Amino acid sequence: MRYAELPTTDVESYIEARPDRVWDLVTDIELIAEISSELTRVEWQDGTDSPCVGAVFVGHNFHTAMGEWRTTSFVIECDRPRVFAWAVTDVANPSSIWRFTLRPDGAGTVLNQWAQIGPGRSGLNYAIDAMPDKEERIIARRLVEFRAGMTANLARIKELGEAARA
Repeated sequence: MRYAELPTTDVESYIEARPDRVWDLVTDIELIAEISSELTRVEWQDGTDSPCVGAVFVGHNFHTAMGEWRTTSFVIECDRPRVFAWAVTDVANPSSIWRFTLRPDGAGTVLNQWAQIGPGRSGLNYAIDAMPDKEERIIARRLVEFRAGMTANLARIKELGEAARA
């Protein structure tokens, strides 16, 4: 897979909690920063304190191979309690897009977290530029990291969502 092909990955989990409860968890960007392996802190910008299309938040990130960096993200979809998505760096040419999709299923919710790399440049491009012959391996490794982090995110959201029922 090449960067220009807009690689994606996703994970899915069934949560024994109503979509409204799960929605409150996935749209709590401070919670997402607490449970993420890479996103360490977030702040809403421009006086916003909750998600809506056009809202902006700054994310502080850390990765052992890349160090620390900041990103600006723009909420591009916010349809309670179905879809919450944001574009990183630039809405028109994002370095990545992240999306939570919620689907009612019986008394619970099927939660999907999806991510796309590109088309805009990101820190990953520095590694690809330095080692173009290893582009596919670099992207494959990053997608594995994304899936691992997303799997952990959904496990924690499941735990929190289902704890509310107890």
